[in-house]
Amino acid sequence: MEEKSIVSLDVMVHWGDMDAMRHVNNIIYLKWVESTRLLFFEKLIKGPIGEAEISPILAWSDIKYIAPVVYPDTVSIHFDLVKIDEDRLHGQAKLYSKAQQRLVAISNNTLKAYNTRLLKKAALPSQWLKILKDFYPDLI
Repeated sequence: MEEKSIVSLDVMVHWGDMDAMRHVNNIIYLKWVESTRLLFFEKLIKGPIGEAEISPILAWSDIKYIAPVVYPDTVSIHFDLVKIDEDRLHGQAKLYSKAQQRLVAISNNTLKAYNTRLLKKAALPSQWLKILKDFYPDLI
């Protein structure tokens, strides 16, 4: 498992997360990634997402399912940045099953800065880059 992630979240698998195929429904993995990414957003802007003038938004996402997850289990989601461009952040979430002791999915994400008042794309704020440079000195 990852030892140093900018954010991580452990979620309990609920019986209702499973579908007719008797494993966690694919959309649930994306919800777990979204919840972990929200923790990243809140850390980055140092407060609630809805109150920030410049907020990170999801521009693109994919997911690779590696192994099915079933109830009961706890899944640990670790989110990290893998690349920082001038106008976007590239993140990756790794999902680990505690019951299986293995990686069960990987989701790649592209995040952009968005001005919530002007309703348009914004430059990556310098305060974000400062926080990210402190955590990821090799990416900036």
